Order: sequence, then C-alpha cells, then structure tokens
Amino acid sequence: MGVPALFRWLSKKYPKIISPVIEEEPILIGDVEQPTVYSNPNPNGELDNLYLDMNGIVHPCSHPENKPPPETEDEMMVDIFKYTDRVLNMARPRKLLMIAVDGVAPRAKMNQQRSRRFRSAKDAKIAQEEKERKISEMESRGELIDDVIKGKKHWDSNAITPGTPFMDILAASLRYWVSYKLATDPGWADLQVIISDATVPGEGEHKIMNFIRSQRSDPQYNPNTSHCIYGLDADLIFLGLATHEPHFKVLREDVFAKDNLQRQLKFSDQVGMDDETKQKLEEMDKKKPFLWLHISVLREYLEVELNIPRLPFTFDIERAIDDWIFMCFFVGNDFLPHLPSLSVRDNGIDLLFY
Repeated sequence: MGVPALFRWLSKKYPKIISPVIEEEPILIGDVEQPTVYSNPNPNGELDNLYLDMNGIVHPCSHPENKPPPETEDEMMVDIFKYTDRVLNMARPRKLLMIAVDGVAPRAKMNQQRSRRFRSAKDAKIAQEEKERKISEMESRGELIDDVIKGKKHWDSNAITPGTPFMDILAASLRYWVSYKLATDPGWADLQVIISDATVPGEGEHKIMNFIRSQRSDPQYNPNTSHCIYGLDADLIFLGLATHEPHFKVLREDVFAKDNLQRQLKFSDQVGMDDETKQKLEEMDKKKPFLWLHISVLREYLEVELNIPRLPFTFDIERAIDDWIFMCFFVGNDFLPHLPSLSVRDNGIDLLFY
C-alpha cells in the first residue's frame, strides 16, 4: 500500500491520531554542540519499549533527499549512527530497544522485490550508459570535462538485501555502536538491547511483531507496557493495531511538513515571503520533523465508527479491528496487489465500508 496515500488518508479522516514530536535542540557551548542527555525526562512522555525497523533508517541514509549520498560505506555507517541516535533521543526507551534488520523475506514479498530491483538496476544501467555517451560526445568535440560532470559511480542500493557483504558490515557496525553506547552512556545502563540482523529470516517489522506476541504470552507481562515502533512502512500502522496493545504508537518522519508549509504560502506572496518562513523551509530541507501516530487514539476512533447500534450479538472491538485491517488489505499491501477498482487515493477504503 502506498505509504504517503494511506498516511494522508488516515491523518485527514482521524486528525487526532497525529501529534508533533518535541525534539530538544542541542546546546552550543562555544562552537561545540553538546549531546542530548538521554537520562533526562522525556518531553514527549516516558516510553518502555522502542522497536527500530532499521531498513527505514538505512535507505534514507544511503540515498538522502537533501544532500549528496555518502561516498563510502564508512560514511554511510556514521550517518546511520547519527540518525539512529536522533530517533533514540526522541523516544528514549527505558526498558528495551530492539533493532531489527530485514532478513530473507517471504516468497510473496521476494517476488515483488525481485521485479522492483531488476527494474532499478536496469534504470541505473541506462542512466550510466547515457552519461558515458554524453561524455564521449564532449570528448570528441574537444571540450574539457571536469570531475563534477564525470562524477562517481553511484552506490547500488540493491546491496541493502540479505546475503550481501554490506549487510554483514551493517550488522557488525550496529553491534559495535550498541556496545559503545552501553559502555559510555549512563542513560543506557538499564536498557536491554536486542539486535536481529539480516541472518535471521523475516522482515524487520514482522520480527518485531513476533517478539511483541511472545512478550504477551509471558504470564509476568505487564499489559500497561508502552510500545513504539519506528519505520516508514504503511503496514506498521496495521501491524500496530493487530497487536491489540492499549499503549502503542508509531514514530515516523513528517513527509508532508514541507508541502503543507508551501501550500500555506500559496495564499501569500511567495516572492516576498518573510525571513522566518524562509528559515523554516531551509530547516526542513536539512532536518525533517517527526510525528507520533497514536495507535491507541486510532483504536478509539474505530470503536466509535465500527460499533453499530442494536446488534444481535455483543460487539467486540478487538474482532472488529481485525476485520477492519483485513478489509483494508483489499486496497493493497506489501504482499497483495490492490483490487483494480480500488485505490486509497480515490477513497477506496471508504467505499469498502460504506
């Protein structure tokens, strides 16, 4: 299912499920930026468990939107550490941190990935051939070609797949970084950390959900445990609902923040926009804001919306949520194509229910 389309539909239909993340600004002493103190109280409210779907961090760091991609894998790992540290300082889990990297996917997803990756590799090859052809033409005309025009060969993002040397480097780097944080950051002293790398089968989000289900089966499990999952996949919303946990939320980038700000400026003179607005746009280019998506609030919306008066049987919100998730899959997800007549953008989910 398209991530932007579903997220936009949910945030418009159920606006109270979204709230901005309060992010502490770093303190500058002289010209030195001081790190955020992890052990300080969390301005967003305290959290027990945080689960990171690492592919949602690795992909933006390997080919970022707002700056040139890292030139080496070492630089890429440093960017991944910085991004992960930023996410952790926003959420600040107190009991458990689980880092899950995609392992071997189920066959249905593998088929989808194969076609997508063959296509991206073919597109990259065509782009490289076109670039070489233009350089050859310029050389034949005797024109000078600087290093900027020649450029460097782009790193192949298809390396972010189980079984590649890059994934071994990523797993070793994550283990090193976690060991360093546990040894040096007092805020991590009581934090239990689990790393599930690409050698463990299953996609990151599904390994996380299996872990949450195994927790729930423990007789000593506290039902008031608060959970948060970070990731950019739209299916995380459905998976969070499917856990039936009362305290669950999704942490994600606000992918529409810049678009919304620019839309507000349509009604004003953009040529003469004030310095504050310009500064906001520049900051969003450098550092996207984050949002909380509160699954617990979405559950309350669904309980009101799905409850039909005078039913001949007792209404069960947990079973109703399962049915709602199942129906939403008809507009597509990671394993199923959407029905040709239904699309989230054309209010396909509303058509299913009304």
